[in-house]
Amino acid sequence: MNLEKYTIIKGPGDFYYEFFSEGPKGKIRKIVRFTPLTDYEDYYYNLYLGDWLEAEHRASDTSVSNNKDREKVLATVASIVFHFTALMPQAIIFAQGSTASRTRLYQIGITSHWSEINEDFDLHGFRQDKWERFQRNNNYEAFLLRRK
Repeated sequence: MNLEKYTIIKGPGDFYYEFFSEGPKGKIRKIVRFTPLTDYEDYYYNLYLGDWLEAEHRASDTSVSNNKDREKVLATVASIVFHFTALMPQAIIFAQGSTASRTRLYQIGITSHWSEINEDFDLHGFRQDKWERFQRNNNYEAFLLRRK
């Protein structure tokens, strides 16, 4: 995808990334982590996206930064997914927003760039209590993707 994105800072280990969102609310440190899902096989990972809360020394996936750069943030997360799956090609990534509206934002981003995503990834969506191959006009509660 040839979208504008932020510079990625690779953190310690293969599972941690950072970048800074820049907009009307200033520079906001974003954290992306891939956490192994212990209830599944070794190659399932949860994708976590959150804002770093300096005062609390922790990341939060419920804070609302609203820095007017949603597309650039999603493009940066997509580039991180590409990087991570290049390092871990067997990884299956689980993605779900911390709220239904955030999951919907992920779906809007996926749908907007579906042709590029479909070239490199197998994508499934969860709806009506089952997983199915992603279809553009369905609303999903969560996503699974794997590098082709």
